[in-house]
Amino acid sequence: MSPGPLGDRRLYLCTADRPDLASFLAACIAGGVDVVQLRDKQLDARPLLARARLAAEVCADHGVPFVLNDRPDLALECEAAGVHVGQDDAPPGLARRILGPDAIVGFSTHAPAELDASASEPADYLSVGPVAPTPTKPGRPGTGLDYLRYAARTTTRPWFVTGGVTPATVGEMLDAGARRFVVVRWLTESSNPEAAARALRAAIDAVPLG
Repeated sequence: MSPGPLGDRRLYLCTADRPDLASFLAACIAGGVDVVQLRDKQLDARPLLARARLAAEVCADHGVPFVLNDRPDLALECEAAGVHVGQDDAPPGLARRILGPDAIVGFSTHAPAELDASASEPADYLSVGPVAPTPTKPGRPGTGLDYLRYAARTTTRPWFVTGGVTPATVGEMLDAGARRFVVVRWLTESSNPEAAARALRAAIDAVPLG
């Protein structure tokens, strides 16, 4: 399996904007985060672009890819490494045409049928989940661990688990075949995000990527 542009990256932070965005991202990266996504559904385009530029600068300074949620046009403008789109967003093919062949394009899946259909999409990686219900995706039920097992059996593309990723839950997700993880609240709600990221990264690295 080719890891594509993500290489051996395994810990993917997804965060909304926040007043301390630059220092927060730097702390998370110092703790082991190696991909960052800015996902903010409240900001209008111009304020979002300004914050995306800030996040892109921090990530570039630390050698970490920066991905913007949902908006390939703004990802192009802020020189992000790529974009992440969902089932109801701009399709991966459009994102690819806007951003070009070298950009990272991620695509959300929530069920086996969506995972199967994604095989025809020009995405570099998939997200799989949420394993457990999460307030960041209100109304979406959890997929459970069986969906991870299905992904591990059926896709050769890199995929990241979403939903309830913490040091306490990573073990069972690893047992189900997951090797890459998206984290939200474990870091965004932490008073010490560097230490929290380090603890999560240690749990993930207990099982090798390959």
